[in-house]
Amino acid sequence: MKVAITGAGGLVGQHLARTFATDCEVRALLHADLDITDGAAVRAWCERERPALLVNCAVIDVDRCEREPALAQAVNVDGPRNLAEAASAIGAEVLHFSTNYVFDGRTHGRVYTQADVAVPLNNYGRTKLAGEHAVQSANPHSYIVRTSWVFGPGKESFLASLPRKLRAGKRVRAITDVWASATYVNDLVVRVAEVLARRRYGVYHVVNGGVCSYHDYALECARLVGAEPNELIEAVSEDQAKRLAERPRYTPLHCVLSAELGLPPLRDWRAALAAFVNDEG
Repeated sequence: MKVAITGAGGLVGQHLARTFATDCEVRALLHADLDITDGAAVRAWCERERPALLVNCAVIDVDRCEREPALAQAVNVDGPRNLAEAASAIGAEVLHFSTNYVFDGRTHGRVYTQADVAVPLNNYGRTKLAGEHAVQSANPHSYIVRTSWVFGPGKESFLASLPRKLRAGKRVRAITDVWASATYVNDLVVRVAEVLARRRYGVYHVVNGGVCSYHDYALECARLVGAEPNELIEAVSEDQAKRLAERPRYTPLHCVLSAELGLPPLRDWRAALAAFVNDEG
């Protein structure tokens, strides 16, 4: 089977490309290879290559979506629509990655399922939700995978760099009052493969079990690498972090659809983090 992955230079795209390559013919596409915001280019590429599955991992970071709303609209809404329409025209499936940021996170203790109404707080969340709707409207053979706080090797990020920084004795700042589900990229791609094998179209929440703040995550990293948290971890509030876009404060996810398919919950985030730290050495 031929699989095309857009945004293949990102963390999720890299890992999916490697996973699919064991059984599929993979086209791992960077922006230079295919601009998903160019509808004509997308249609021409799909008609020429005719993949059976298009996977969209293209992403714009949260604060950039606030600064550049036109770019956010193009990448998060128009691009996914172009891919879904082109896939539909050749009879292909499409899988589109989305986010916990489609929820407002205003109720502490609430775990979101697909049954909950999505009410985004920022432009990233609004455009990602619009992208979900665009994909589903354009192609009935579509999977939407919402995930959250993805970490793993292959792409620098706050979550991925924490074990290395703490092991090296570097100080870090970690936010105490934003909670969500953390997701190990290796677990994410395995579950995506399991979902695709069952061919049940719909919206999935794919995250590791449990809930954590950035500070909880940092403390667990320190424990795993044998670092002294009181010396290296500075606890800060979301307000003190002064990030441009408002973040939802409490958005852990749970997948009802996976349970209906008989897929067990992914392991707890602490176990997943331990595996990541061990693999990183």
